[in-house]
Amino acid sequence: MSFRVVRSSKFRHVYGQALKREQCYDNIRVSKSSWDSTFCAVNTKFLAIIVESAGGGAFIVLPHNKVGRINADHPLVGGHKGPVLDIAWCPHNDNVIASGSEDCVVKVRLQITKHICFV
Repeated sequence: MSFRVVRSSKFRHVYGQALKREQCYDNIRVSKSSWDSTFCAVNTKFLAIIVESAGGGAFIVLPHNKVGRINADHPLVGGHKGPVLDIAWCPHNDNVIASGSEDCVVKVRLQITKHICFV
């Protein structure tokens, strides 16, 4: 004799709802590199996404309040000679991001408003 035990959960009847198109990011060319990475990093201020780029690796940094269609000429954070494999925000400073690339280089960058500076 077999029986199933069903655990009760207060989240059993909770369903999500998709956001509207104007509340999402659009027109971002996410990298197609087959690497075990999430291809994005998020903190309390910014969203960073590894993107396709010619001549090396790059990623895009977007503030949370800028949603909708991203222009094709939006500035990318580059500087690597190979594809960017992973990115991570500093847990202590929301304006500092590190990126690692296939060219065996790790770069730490400080984001000040719209301009990206190398550290």
